[in-house]
Amino acid sequence: MKTTHRTIPGCPPALGPYSLAVQTAAPLLFVSGMTPWDPATGKIERGTIAEQTRLVLENIRRIVTEAGGSLTDTVSCRVYLAVMTQENFKEMNAVYAEYFGGDHPPARATVGAQLPGEFDVEIECVVAMKK
Repeated sequence: MKTTHRTIPGCPPALGPYSLAVQTAAPLLFVSGMTPWDPATGKIERGTIAEQTRLVLENIRRIVTEAGGSLTDTVSCRVYLAVMTQENFKEMNAVYAEYFGGDHPPARATVGAQLPGEFDVEIECVVAMKK
């Protein structure tokens, strides 16, 4: 299967052995776990879970749009929270619903995870691309 490994202007560089996104011939776009990296400062931004989630989802939107897709075509997401509490989940979920709360939200799993770095949320997704 032919794949295209994507680098996206204005998005964080891959800091390890992964691509920001991989688009397959079976028109799926796999977006790697995004963190609250701010393109304006070039740094990971700390803040509330809601603020971090919004920045993560804006980074995902930027990648998907650059690849020619739309967030409305997202079929699956995985959300990782460094501290899985009801309050953190509620804050993340409220922002997540702004991006994916339409009539056909993607499948999703949310798990507690030990995340590297100075952030509290990471999200990856799969987007069905139009041909």
